[in-house]
Amino acid sequence: MTDMRTPLGRVRGLGSAKDGTMHFWRQRVTAVANVFLITFFVFLIISLQGADYQTFVATMQNPLISVLMLLVILVGCYHMKLGMQVIIEDYVHSEGMKLMALMGNIFFSSFIALASAVAVLKISFGG
Repeated sequence: MTDMRTPLGRVRGLGSAKDGTMHFWRQRVTAVANVFLITFFVFLIISLQGADYQTFVATMQNPLISVLMLLVILVGCYHMKLGMQVIIEDYVHSEGMKLMALMGNIFFSSFIALASAVAVLKISFGG
């Protein structure tokens, strides 16, 4: 059996973190889900083109529409977080900057998802 680790990795006992495959699959599953969710979102925006505020609110208060909008937001933001994580890990070489960028990525994507979800819930519950 061939050991693919570097000599330094063998000395330190470092090897695969066993996280790459799960990250790969999460990114692919969210991408497939986004195909359907973003298609729904585009059709919703097109159907509401030129509608007044009351029509928009009435549409968003439909439970099916609001649940699908929440899925668009949550799956989209999670997919965004995963994609940016890969970019940061691949192209930021300073460990300190990489850590800061990864933390910023988590905070930013979580903030956007939470703020958007609160907005959808507020509209859907009539607040």
